[in-house]
Amino acid sequence: MTAGTGLTIGVLGSYGGRNLGDEAILTGLLADLREQEPNARIIVFSRNPDHTRAAHPEVEAVPWEGVSRTDSSPLLAQLDLLILGGGGILYDQEARRYLRVVRVAQERGLPLLTYAVGVGPLSEIVDTGMVRETLAGATQVTVRDQESRMLLEEAGLLNPITVTADPAFLLEPEDFPVHLLREEGVPAGRHLVGMSVREPGRAAERLDVDGYHRLLAQIGDFLVHRIDANVLFVPMERDDIRHSHGVLSHMVAAERGRILHGSYSPQQVLGLMRHFDLAVGMRLHFLIFAAMVNTPFLPLPYAGKVFDLAQRLGVPALRGVEREVEGPLLAEVDRLWDERDQRAEATARRVAEVCEEARGTSKVTRVVLESLRTQSMVSVDG
Repeated sequence: MTAGTGLTIGVLGSYGGRNLGDEAILTGLLADLREQEPNARIIVFSRNPDHTRAAHPEVEAVPWEGVSRTDSSPLLAQLDLLILGGGGILYDQEARRYLRVVRVAQERGLPLLTYAVGVGPLSEIVDTGMVRETLAGATQVTVRDQESRMLLEEAGLLNPITVTADPAFLLEPEDFPVHLLREEGVPAGRHLVGMSVREPGRAAERLDVDGYHRLLAQIGDFLVHRIDANVLFVPMERDDIRHSHGVLSHMVAAERGRILHGSYSPQQVLGLMRHFDLAVGMRLHFLIFAAMVNTPFLPLPYAGKVFDLAQRLGVPALRGVEREVEGPLLAEVDRLWDERDQRAEATARRVAEVCEEARGTSKVTRVVLESLRTQSMVSVDG
């Protein structure tokens, strides 16, 4: 940083991959940085720089995947701070890829801050060692949930770790007009249920994909008949579209289902959640969005981060998709509908608490930015 200019800040995360959850994280993070450092030059390391520039024209976007150490060094040399995160990026196989960039930055003496990062699963020796050694040199380590802190401690990280919350909790919804629902083929006059499905993964290790789709289709059919609802599948990334079609193809009442096809910003999807009477889903940020607008929701967990969210918000979460037993799952959906009003106040109170915890990342970041500004002023004056 030179006299009269702002800091130059690099942001490294899973951005540009057209995942609405990751884009929600980036949107919240950038808004936080702009509020604290209005004159900052922000460079986002992106999987798809064109996509990131189109969504956030106020920042610079550069590629990081497949970029050599030699090519990345000149850009890293321009930074005053590298922010790693947010989002779940420190897990087996993937952590080493991000941390390769971080290590080049640290070799240049660049300060590192982790921003509400998610950790795990983390069991492979290479990734665990890189996480421990790289984050040991971080100025501040903030994670988005308790599970991430425990995994870092188990990996041997001795730094103080601050638990905050996902940056998506910092977003404000945009209006999602009713006419957009009509354009998406969703008719008026019935309750509307939102559903989020993704690849089975660890959520249904013992089910083949077809069996997994059939099980989720039973939830859709149950809600169609139980509350006279239409069902709108909300893909949070491209591959979710395929799985949404798979579930819809097994629904008896498939004519009552639609799949959201338009391209919408995270704030618009957050606004869309206000139209749902109920939300059932797997994607973390779909559930976060439902919680933020006080739409009753049931998590279908596929990872620890979803269980952590349910626990923080006091919401029941079942592993029904693992057992191929629809009874307990449908019973919980039925209970959620019957008890939605009684649960609303307690859930809203917990959401407000988590939103405040998300602002905790900002407090940590502020301390780091103020220190960097002070160092820069001393350097200029000297």
